[in-house]
Amino acid sequence: MDAFERFYAVNSDFRDPYSRDRDRIIHSSSFRRLEYKTQVFLNSVGDFFRTRLTHSLEVSQIARAIAKELGLSESLCEAIALAHDLGHTPFGHVGGDELDLRLRESGFSSGFEHNYQSFRVVTELEKRYLGFDGLNLTFATLEGILKHSEPYHKPFFSKKLDEIFLLDFHPSIEAMIVDYSDEIAYISHDIDDGLKCGYLKVSQIRENALIESILHRLQKEGIDEENEIFYSRLVSMLINDLILNFIQHSMMSRAFKEKSENPQCCKYPASENIGIGFDKQTATEVKKLKKILYDKLYYHAEVKKKMFFGKQCITKLFEAFLSDIRLLPECLQKQIKNGKQHHRVVADYIASMSDRFAIQLYRELYVG
Repeated sequence: MDAFERFYAVNSDFRDPYSRDRDRIIHSSSFRRLEYKTQVFLNSVGDFFRTRLTHSLEVSQIARAIAKELGLSESLCEAIALAHDLGHTPFGHVGGDELDLRLRESGFSSGFEHNYQSFRVVTELEKRYLGFDGLNLTFATLEGILKHSEPYHKPFFSKKLDEIFLLDFHPSIEAMIVDYSDEIAYISHDIDDGLKCGYLKVSQIRENALIESILHRLQKEGIDEENEIFYSRLVSMLINDLILNFIQHSMMSRAFKEKSENPQCCKYPASENIGIGFDKQTATEVKKLKKILYDKLYYHAEVKKKMFFGKQCITKLFEAFLSDIRLLPECLQKQIKNGKQHHRVVADYIASMSDRFAIQLYRELYVG
């Protein structure tokens, strides 16, 4: 036996644990479906608008860049980032809100919550092993998926879940990096998509100090709105500015300094601001920018029309699958006959669908 054979015999899986998590997530069916799940614009609207898949990849890239600069685990950030949206329904947040409403009206107080659904996807709904459900991910990755955005605790969480994941405490700094990377990614790419489709105007966002600063620098470079690279440069500079601000501010935090000195340092109460994030002024401007996006893009009439259609799809599919179990795939019928709650099986099935599959099924059932 040569040296390589001896090494491989002992180390049959040569990846580190978080890289293994990442690979298991990427190869899951739930991850592939993200390609046809809405971010803001329905997948059918255009080929170049972001989807849940491209969004997840952008979050991963930003999180890895931050983690590398801070000397933290890139692989852990990557795994959490790639899994953080696995629980999203078709038609974006509107789909999740509608599914939540339907479940609550049916007497399910837990309703539907996409962060928890992402956790359920990787621990329960994905079937990859003979003896147990889920993807068999590490504790740190599971914690990051469950707690990647505040508040961590939900009223319907079990006592056991609280005891295992300490929901009254912050998760790893890597999980918090993913949370902020998510924010950086969706703000920047929603501005990009909104400007390119014409639903958003530069005049509507330039009142924001972050944008005004970038526009001033672009003007100095001789790049105006008529230039074909204007949108790309605007978005690139916004991402860069937010990443730099996050790194500079977070490096000064007590939590980061203590982790640098002792990687196994204690957890911090969720009620405590541990200094990971943007500085105060930037955080205020980010909040203002998000409000502009809500007012001008997410509630734009054309976006609302598509989302209204999506809500109808969710509602009608939910009603159809509750009315006749035989409309469900055989494997799901079997779950219900074996005692699993009918409403939850239906909700999980709808949540797993891509936009185009949900639309196709809706038309098949109601249009003919």
